[in-house]
Amino acid sequence: MTQLPPQTRSQPQAGDPAPLVRGPSVGARIRNWFLTGVVVAGPLAVTTYIVWWFVNTIDSWVRGLVPKDVLPDAYLPFRVPGLGVVLVFLGLTLLGFLAANLAGRSLIRLGEAMLARMPVVRSIYKSVKQIFETAFSQSGATFRKVGLIEFPGKGAWSVVFISTPPGPAIGAHLAQDEAYVSVFLPCTPNPTTGFYFFLPAREVVELAMTPDAALKLIMSCGVIQPEAAAVLSAQARSQEPAAA
Repeated sequence: MTQLPPQTRSQPQAGDPAPLVRGPSVGARIRNWFLTGVVVAGPLAVTTYIVWWFVNTIDSWVRGLVPKDVLPDAYLPFRVPGLGVVLVFLGLTLLGFLAANLAGRSLIRLGEAMLARMPVVRSIYKSVKQIFETAFSQSGATFRKVGLIEFPGKGAWSVVFISTPPGPAIGAHLAQDEAYVSVFLPCTPNPTTGFYFFLPAREVVELAMTPDAALKLIMSCGVIQPEAAAVLSAQARSQEPAAA
């Protein structure tokens, strides 16, 4: 009579000792702790470096214009950082206060009239002034909206910033039977460069996303996705009445 081989038990039976569960090794724990430290300290270090560089740059500019006897460094045994930033802030605020008055506007018009007589300087000044007025306008809608367009090919979508409609000089050469908008397509990961062109409004899909969230998405190559708060904020702004 042949003897059958014993069957292998696939399921644990009652009374069997519990399997030994091993935790992560010491090397794995050290690696996880190190990566956690990099994630915590990295943003703080980069932010501190950028702020410190900005403060030192402004301080070096201002210290070259202000007499040394006026600076507190001449009377204190240590250097006071950030003094240039404070002076620049106060100076720009005072300049804005003067420009809002009649006398200040008259002086500004006089200075612009003098610059208008300089062939090369006047073109540079007008271009830079238009850029600053557009970028820091409180009521303008330039680059306040984010959209999608099919670029660089069919089925490939890119994030763009929606700007103003084309002016009469350009709109006269476009199709008259549909509305056009101008868009800026930033490059990744450097959004200061890109492409600027005009498209029919029907080809631009407006997104419920803030420009800040779109910039983070572009600069991180898609790693940082827009948060729910940014999407809700953009949706609330898009539902505001036009007269607001």
